[in-house]
Amino acid sequence: MRITRKSAAVAVLAASALALSACSSDTTTDGGDGGGAGLTAGSAVNIAWNQPFYSYNSLSSTGNATANAIIKYLMTDGFNYYDADLALVQDPGYGSYEKVSDDPLTIKYTFADTAMWSDGVASGPADFLLEWAAQSGKFNNVEAEYDDEWNITNQDALDAGIYFDAASSCVPLIEETPVIDGNTISLTYSKPFADWETCVGPNLPAHVVAQRALGIEDAEEATAALVEAIETESSEDIAKISQVWSNDFNYTSLPDDAGLYLSTGAYVMTEFVADQYMTLKADPNYQGDHAASIETVTIRWNGDAMGQVQALENGEVDLISPQATADVLDALKAIDGLEVETSDEGTYEHVDLQFANGGPFDPATYGGDADKALKVRQAFLKTIPRQQIVDNLIKPLNENAELRQTFTVVPGSPNYDLVSEANGQAVEYGEVDIEGAAALLAEAGVETPVTVRLLFAPDNPRRQNEYALIAASAKDAGFDVVAYDVQTDWGTDLSNATAFYDAALFGWQSTSTAVTESDANYRTGGGNNFYGYSNPEVDALFDELQVETDATRQGEILAEVEKHLIDDAFGITLFQFPGVTAYNPENIGNIQKISISPTIFHGFWEWTAGSAAAAE
Repeated sequence: MRITRKSAAVAVLAASALALSACSSDTTTDGGDGGGAGLTAGSAVNIAWNQPFYSYNSLSSTGNATANAIIKYLMTDGFNYYDADLALVQDPGYGSYEKVSDDPLTIKYTFADTAMWSDGVASGPADFLLEWAAQSGKFNNVEAEYDDEWNITNQDALDAGIYFDAASSCVPLIEETPVIDGNTISLTYSKPFADWETCVGPNLPAHVVAQRALGIEDAEEATAALVEAIETESSEDIAKISQVWSNDFNYTSLPDDAGLYLSTGAYVMTEFVADQYMTLKADPNYQGDHAASIETVTIRWNGDAMGQVQALENGEVDLISPQATADVLDALKAIDGLEVETSDEGTYEHVDLQFANGGPFDPATYGGDADKALKVRQAFLKTIPRQQIVDNLIKPLNENAELRQTFTVVPGSPNYDLVSEANGQAVEYGEVDIEGAAALLAEAGVETPVTVRLLFAPDNPRRQNEYALIAASAKDAGFDVVAYDVQTDWGTDLSNATAFYDAALFGWQSTSTAVTESDANYRTGGGNNFYGYSNPEVDALFDELQVETDATRQGEILAEVEKHLIDDAFGITLFQFPGVTAYNPENIGNIQKISISPTIFHGFWEWTAGSAAAAE
């Protein structure tokens, strides 16, 4: 099945640094210059994950999800990556970069000779230029329009115009077309930007995009044509390029065109069965620094946490990191021979509200009365039993678990106390206030019960429990909270079916440590702002944050942003994810999970084939 933005709508690490979170032989060869574990020929590992892959373009608005990012991590190299200590380090096997000027901020990227696509075509400046064109928004001249049933009403205009399905908050700062010189490309920012190292990088194979968009068979000619189209701003050609970039790399089974799943990294995709599994094999022609240590990796999808535990016990998978519950942890501890590790993760649970979908929280529902809509939003948030959710569902896993009180900073980080105290969430929504919620609804003069359609992953036991607690509490104040009827999958619907849900319950997974990583969530039109939320003061604060390098002032800015979020009743935060990872040490070892994406897949080149392979 091929997914387009249209079909996804009628049936989300980048646009943002946050992504949706939703699992032999004794022959050994050298692991490459990066000091990897070395490939064990014939070795294989099966890993369970909760959500299927659906887009190779993980930097598009549609494809921005951890489920896609983990696969791309195994398949593609880049100019930098996070080490086990969350320090950002360059990858010389792919290339290098340097800041050549502060005023204006100018960065020069140089591709290494070993940066190659798996079809033998070099990865180079054209790949970078394509991503700039897509993420900058410079060329977009049309946006999708929808009717009440979420059908696109201007398909002809979309087909004729330029529409890249992307929404970066930082790439638009690179206003001038990047300059290519041989195997280098230089980017000049219109103003200083604190997180430039994580702003943009290559994503898709430019030659494949051009081949499909422009009908040119030869890879070198296709690449040259793409560069010329962007540099000369050829609207006709860029329109075709934008359609391929936005649509062609979205799929849920192995495409016929191998160009849609090329690799610059250690692994290449060899099998992909919809909703079941994907198999990746070590690329024998890979020349980079992060060569695979295990020859075959199969990702098997299972949204049921206890199902993952059972699969691990049965030997169907070797490594899992399911959503943690007390039952899951107890079950894992009862299985002999496993390694079981617990830790906090870089994902936090939250509820966001829709501002512009014609629902109960949208001013348009009340003839444009913003104050009435605000009261309804505040009333609903007052009913959410935050502490009960933590006590019932999280403390059995972590007795020290506490409410997360911030949207933009992680508990324990230097600015957490400052931001959590300033935003007022602990005071405004520290305890359930049914009486106060009912009073707000009465002041608003709305008819009760007020129906709220809550989107969440329907096959996720913890989310089911959270929904039950929220619905029961909200009912006492005059809300009827109903489970949203998923049309495609909850992650796709989150961004593409916004007319059909009023609130969303899910987790944001951090993909970087950048201070501006939350920009796309709350900025007007931001790539992860699926709700129509818009506050000019918030936008201005993020503009300031982009160029601010003083850590103290960065914290003050985020505190001001969050005060607006609470005052506007944008949503509410719940808890930091408790994490559990379990694996069979006979089949895999040296797991180096980190708290941000790609979590358990981090440092795969250092994995070992396990004690059984070693004994053999």
